[in-house]
Amino acid sequence: MPRCGNGHESATTDYCDVCGVPMSGSSGSAAAGSSAGGSAGSAAGASVAAPPAPAQSCGSCGQPMLAGARFCELCGWDAEAAKLGADPSPPPDPEVTVGSTPSPAPAPDPAPAPGPGLAVVVTADRDYFETVRAMEGPDAAELTFPAYWPERRFPLTGSRIVIGRRSRSRGTNPDIDLGGQFADPGVSHLHAMLVAQPDGSWAVVDLGSSNGTYLNDGTDPIRPNVPVSIEPGDRIHLGAWTTLTIS
Repeated sequence: MPRCGNGHESATTDYCDVCGVPMSGSSGSAAAGSSAGGSAGSAAGASVAAPPAPAQSCGSCGQPMLAGARFCELCGWDAEAAKLGADPSPPPDPEVTVGSTPSPAPAPDPAPAPGPGLAVVVTADRDYFETVRAMEGPDAAELTFPAYWPERRFPLTGSRIVIGRRSRSRGTNPDIDLGGQFADPGVSHLHAMLVAQPDGSWAVVDLGSSNGTYLNDGTDPIRPNVPVSIEPGDRIHLGAWTTLTIS
């Protein structure tokens, strides 16, 4: 398989299906949104440095993990939960064969009850897209705002909701899939996660994505692997044009 500038093997040849960087060139400039304010690692085209050597291995799939990473980039295994003696298993990813009878869905992880009616609404955000294009990186001219991108709504239930791009070759299936027919090329394979908190609220965690995750009008991405509290009305920006609004 071809490798991206970050060293990942990718089944696709346009953008890496692991981290989302363009496959042309070894430096792997970010397709979009690494910084909505022009800081280093900006949204459209900061050079990506070579990743540090793996410091640990995933306890579920054996994938090498970078120093300080909490979640496995391949399967979502939670290293922090393993240290605390909690269940570190990645979210279930059932496989259904055409023509077979699907198995019953696994019971959701126990979690505190969220606020009444909370949901996340996913839209293509032209204002955020224009901010990304204003960075004028080497990939900016190739970005095109989608002519049609249906709004989608996902209830905030369970204990965690993974956001990314589905990859059959990697065997991953995020709860909110920003790939496929309406793919946002700036979204990493496993980009971010919404995590239920003990008090019933929610937090967003960036999973070490290539292009970063931004909250509301912030011009700097949130720190990877650090939960940041969110509440109704907050907007989470990622990729080239995607905005998730807590509703």
